[in-house]
Amino acid sequence: MTGNGSDKDITFVDTTLRDGNLSLWASNMTTGMMLPILDNIGEAGFIAMELMSGAFFKKMVRELKDDPYDRVRMVRERLPDMPLRLIAGRMNTFGYDPPVLYPLFQKVVAEAGIDQVRISDPWNTPEGIIRRAKAVRDAGQTPILNMIFSVSPRHTDEYFAERTRAIAHLGEVICFKDPGGLLAPERTRTLAPIILEAAGDCTVEFHTHCTTGLGPQCVLEAVKAGIRIVNTAIPPLSDASSNPSIFNVGENLRALGYNTLIDEEKLHPVTPHFTYIAKRHGFAIGREAEYNEAQYVHQVPGGMISNMRFQLEKVGKGDRLQEAMDETARVRAELGYPIMVTPLSQFVGTQASINVMVGERYGQVTDQVIEYAMGRWGEEATEAMDQNIRDRILDRPRAKEIAAQELPDPTLDEIRQEVGGANLSDEDLILTYLTSPDDVAAMRAAGPQKPYPTSSEPLVELIAGLVTHGDCGHISVQKGDISVFLAKRSA
Repeated sequence: MTGNGSDKDITFVDTTLRDGNLSLWASNMTTGMMLPILDNIGEAGFIAMELMSGAFFKKMVRELKDDPYDRVRMVRERLPDMPLRLIAGRMNTFGYDPPVLYPLFQKVVAEAGIDQVRISDPWNTPEGIIRRAKAVRDAGQTPILNMIFSVSPRHTDEYFAERTRAIAHLGEVICFKDPGGLLAPERTRTLAPIILEAAGDCTVEFHTHCTTGLGPQCVLEAVKAGIRIVNTAIPPLSDASSNPSIFNVGENLRALGYNTLIDEEKLHPVTPHFTYIAKRHGFAIGREAEYNEAQYVHQVPGGMISNMRFQLEKVGKGDRLQEAMDETARVRAELGYPIMVTPLSQFVGTQASINVMVGERYGQVTDQVIEYAMGRWGEEATEAMDQNIRDRILDRPRAKEIAAQELPDPTLDEIRQEVGGANLSDEDLILTYLTSPDDVAAMRAAGPQKPYPTSSEPLVELIAGLVTHGDCGHISVQKGDISVFLAKRSA
């Protein structure tokens, strides 16, 4: 299947557990929360499930005490035939990663059960995509090559056609990806055919967000243009800053005469399951977003806005968030219109906040922005930047200190010895490198994840919740002449 044909069959990739989880729940979904509904998702007919992100690993180990490899293994055991995806453009540590780690990372996640890897480069640089695709193929996985959409004077039709043609020779699946929800239906209508033509015989799939409320309409335009694979999420982890709802997209595609190869009946139990969890833990429930023209100006991802507000509030300038957002648009232009994805979006937003807090533009500059101006986060930046701003960033003592530092290029044996010793497994080497020995030990001590208890019976929900999450030694429930007493067994 090329994705370029005129057939009416539409297939779907589920993003609920990865992108929906990240976009709406700040990656706070535990493996136990996933387990009760895996069969429903697995039996619905998705051609792949997006499960993990490289950025999940720190969060899972440090905060959730949840083993990332066990998550993959448990899902793989329950869904042996479902292709499982991970997204990992780089290691996502927001710093320099030794080159030897990316191939090792792909090796260990492949052994755990990841079949497909969605690859991004924050500049859409073909060389970066090709290099990472080789590491993925060497690990026995299938690369999914992201062509990331953005809005700027640089991101023209010719730009996207050229960048897509430059990776199409690999013969892999290309994903026309809109992580910022910046596409409008009109732009999708003009650009999707260009992407399809440039992709040649490669399969093309479509991925967008609902940040401006236009995501579902963009999916329809992409399908009309000839794309036959779309990414969707299941409510309540769809809409808002997440991906379009499978139910909404399915209904609209059928109204247009397309065949949606998905069994939505299988998915109906997923919504009440995750809605119950959201209400119990105070997690967001995806709602249809109102259109916001400002999103096309500053292009700040939704999760970053709260972080910028927090930075400003810490210095008593919380009322200047709008000014910081406006400054973000200026900084992005001066830095050469980088695509607002990790890690470049963090560099732009943080520098804009500092400019507002200090009261002097580029009076203080982060090390990451200095490295950016040096080309360490993409050579393209050195030419795309406003050269006066680049000179100002690099004309300071700290820039000279960073320039004098040699980037480390240790071997795996050297990294292994540094973080835990020669007997450290490959899995634990990655986890310890990303976190710390204490973090990994605490995660191990927490034990394996158990299915999250949910039920339509309030009493069962209460007892299950107390037993699973509480520290109580016994539970006593009485109503009239009926009493129930439960106690934990002695060790």
